[in-house]
Amino acid sequence: MNFDLSKKHPNGLGNPFLKRSLMAASTEEHSCEFGSSKFYALCGFGGILSCGLTHTAVVPLDVVKCRIQVDPIKYPGIMKGFMVTTREGGIRALGKGWAPTLIGYSMQGLCKFGFYEVFKIFYSGLLGEENTYLWRTSLYLAASASAEFFADIALAPMEAVKVRIQTQPGWANTLREGVPKLMQEEGVWGLYKGIAPLWMRQIPYTMMKFAAFERTVEFLYRYVVPKPRSDCSKPEQLVVTFAAGYIAGVFCAIVSHPADSVVSKLNSDKGSTAMQAAKKLGMRGLWKGLGLRIIMIGTLTALQWFIYDSVKVYFRLPRPPPPTMPESLRRKLEAKKAK
Repeated sequence: MNFDLSKKHPNGLGNPFLKRSLMAASTEEHSCEFGSSKFYALCGFGGILSCGLTHTAVVPLDVVKCRIQVDPIKYPGIMKGFMVTTREGGIRALGKGWAPTLIGYSMQGLCKFGFYEVFKIFYSGLLGEENTYLWRTSLYLAASASAEFFADIALAPMEAVKVRIQTQPGWANTLREGVPKLMQEEGVWGLYKGIAPLWMRQIPYTMMKFAAFERTVEFLYRYVVPKPRSDCSKPEQLVVTFAAGYIAGVFCAIVSHPADSVVSKLNSDKGSTAMQAAKKLGMRGLWKGLGLRIIMIGTLTALQWFIYDSVKVYFRLPRPPPPTMPESLRRKLEAKKAK
């Protein structure tokens, strides 16, 4: 399957996103063709930076969140969680799991953002210009779900090691210790036993993350920003990106939190299944730590989109403007109204 649309559709007629990119190119010079191999590679690089750096930066919050989820009696809240963690292990305890976090989420970001661009352009080409506009939310949902399926396969091994390091004091202190120990205890399956709940957590999260972001950007430029995007400077565009990312992040946190609790519990309890972990947590336990997760994921998502869009700006990648109704569809709707 050839995803290099710069070669497949050089005149821009084969894909709605490509047409929008070519229209935007009339006012600025790009470093590569939209949908080319270089475009996808740089998008993947942007994903590595956006996910790897941001997730690593919030490791202290993640340590406390995971401990609240798996042991709410010992860690009943955010402040208490920080106090108990630092009292028992010192400040260094808040950095536990940083290496698997950096590696795992860098790989996830590569696949998440890179494949999202691939699937969004590919599905748009199948739908055609008019249906891409009419069904754009469904397009964002389908493209992000497809991308996250592969992204979680890349993330699962490092996530399994990370959670054990963070929630089982004394189990291992580093990635180098954790991987062979996990392999010895549970074999290769131990690295992937959390893949199903990870899909349950991450696929809805990513679908919300991308669809909410895309539609929020569209809303902000249409109703909030006092001028068209083409008249906004690059810094102004990045401010809109950050705001839309934070709004999307709040929704992401709520949608994905129960499955996140199950993943944490599953990876901290040796030999348990996802259903057993959910039953142990109970309804209240599934929502423990939501406030902290909203703060963490809202900030995280906003920063991820900001970094990702900044990479696109820095490397002068094509950045199609928010979608507008195709002229052919507008004429059809006007003709229908006139009848």
